[in-house]
Amino acid sequence: MFVRIRPAHAVVALAMATAMFASGATSRLVAFRAPPAAAQSEQSAKPQSEQSAKTWIGRTAEVEAYLRTAPIVRTERTDRGVTQPVRAFFAPGGLLASMTWKALPPGRPHGFYESYKSEIAAYEIDKLLGLDMVPPKVERKIDGVTGVAVMWVTPARSFAELGGAPKPPPRMFEQWNREIIRAKMFHNFIGDIDPNLGNWLVDPAWHIILIDQSRALTTTPKLVHDMQRIDQPLWARMSGLTEEALAAALSQWLDRGQIRAILDRRARMQKQIDALVRAKGEMHVFVR
Repeated sequence: MFVRIRPAHAVVALAMATAMFASGATSRLVAFRAPPAAAQSEQSAKPQSEQSAKTWIGRTAEVEAYLRTAPIVRTERTDRGVTQPVRAFFAPGGLLASMTWKALPPGRPHGFYESYKSEIAAYEIDKLLGLDMVPPKVERKIDGVTGVAVMWVTPARSFAELGGAPKPPPRMFEQWNREIIRAKMFHNFIGDIDPNLGNWLVDPAWHIILIDQSRALTTTPKLVHDMQRIDQPLWARMSGLTEEALAAALSQWLDRGQIRAILDRRARMQKQIDALVRAKGEMHVFVR
């Protein structure tokens, strides 16, 4: 039985604030990912504590195509977050078991500009940067309504579910710190004003996965995180993106003002980085 999809959304007010992350609440918009048999075998061979949820890496085109075209056998409404996305299930034995989907036309239904197109654009930027922190997202129409279909990553839990940012074991400190640095840089680059604890996931391999960028990629110049360290390879990739390259990848999802705002935020990031280098020196700022 299919849930009837309507453009209107039920709104549940929710606020969350921490010293480390900005406040706000949105849905945990990812969809369950059941790896194919080969991937399941590979994952099961590893200890649970080492399993990575980033099973889309190296096969993004295949996952995107499946999210876009695979027949849906049933749907159910979820109660996650303010946008209450739909969970859609595929036939057993396929590439994916299910996905989540939400229709969020560009607008301000909850007091903030939100758009399903921002979700897809954030994923496309993640790919341009080689970041691998945002799970696959594609445009898909269900019941005559267009929205975003998103891969559900598993095994993973949100920082909110864990009661805050988790503390990794000592052997994972270096990787974890770098993941945090990269995630903050990405949030600043895309202007994500809603990086609340429910939108940060961590898997058993201590990888960070970032979800729900529906309020990102507006024309805001705001940098949501105060950066103290900079991942040099990621910054080099961010610095190398031209307006033409961004437009080629994003013009289907963002207008010229939104694309230029990415460059404006990058310029603000550069000023912050320059100030850090003057105060601390390069070796204490850049992670190479």
